[in-house]
Amino acid sequence: MNAVDVSILGSGPVAFSLGLALARQGLRVALPRVPPLAAAGDLRAYALNAAARTLLKSLKVWDALPADAVTPVYDMHVEGDGSDQTGGRLDFSAWQQGVEALAWIVDAAELDRALHTAARFAPHLVLDSGDVKAALTVLAEGKDSAARDALGVRFERHGYGQVAVAARLRADKPHAGVARQWFRSPDVLALLPLDRPQPQASYALVWSLPGERAQALLQADDAAFEQALAEATGGAAGRLALASARAGWPLSIARAERLCGAGWVLVGDAAHVVHPLAGQGLNLGLADVATLARVIAGREPWRRLSDEVLLRRYARERALPTQAMARLTDGLLHLFATEQPALRELRNRGMTLLNHFAPLKRLLTARALDA
Repeated sequence: MNAVDVSILGSGPVAFSLGLALARQGLRVALPRVPPLAAAGDLRAYALNAAARTLLKSLKVWDALPADAVTPVYDMHVEGDGSDQTGGRLDFSAWQQGVEALAWIVDAAELDRALHTAARFAPHLVLDSGDVKAALTVLAEGKDSAARDALGVRFERHGYGQVAVAARLRADKPHAGVARQWFRSPDVLALLPLDRPQPQASYALVWSLPGERAQALLQADDAAFEQALAEATGGAAGRLALASARAGWPLSIARAERLCGAGWVLVGDAAHVVHPLAGQGLNLGLADVATLARVIAGREPWRRLSDEVLLRRYARERALPTQAMARLTDGLLHLFATEQPALRELRNRGMTLLNHFAPLKRLLTARALDA
């Protein structure tokens, strides 16, 4: 049995980012020996904020990504339910906020490949498919973590009764770095600009719908699906055509009752899951990585990696940001799902007022960029 300082269970971007971050400190780190995900059929795209980008740059991963795998978002248009005369709207601009971009849309398969490549060449990092003995075990296996369950950590999960439908799309007009989102009762539709498969004219679709409606759209033929898209978006992004198969997965909100114990700690989706409507899932996970790496780097020389006192520092620092984001996404979902006309009108008018209140919009943007 090999001996290392830290064993990380998990094969996703959170696990490999943490492995690279800790190896840079000179710690001997073990990660599973697994191949990167195949690009074909992977429909996922991540909306990464400035903090996540900074972390990936520090790990020498960001600049290794192909140019067409990263698309900056310069503007974002958010629309409320326009079924009445008070449909609200919010517009965010990187230029108005004084930032380089509001977010960067990254092809998931390419990020996975870049992280795995970096791990193969990182000193102090061991790719091992066998058992390892470690002072600290990090659970980064995702929301269905078997190791977390084996520890007896309760994972409070509540389903939304919704399914996220994902696909890649081509448009007949350039996206111009604009992300679009529609909050409509009872669904949320997001178009994230991409330069794949067609440069300057592609989108990643994430459409959260009630389960029955989602299954109907997943089973519909391409023409019927594209017609539903046209009706939902009103042609705002041009004529949209499918450029991939479709995939769907159930949506939930979840939180582990505790994040650490003597010799173990949770990060990423193994610790918390939020609705994708704000695109903050991986951002929260990479913020976990940055915080845990910093806490470990700043530990006293005599303190062991397995010390629960040390690990609680990480848990305390991450508790408020993750809970706040969970409440925000959950609250937004329920607010926009309401069918009550009075609440819907109040909500949409509130959006319109906020759209004209620049200081608060800057505050919201800053929070999203650094979540």
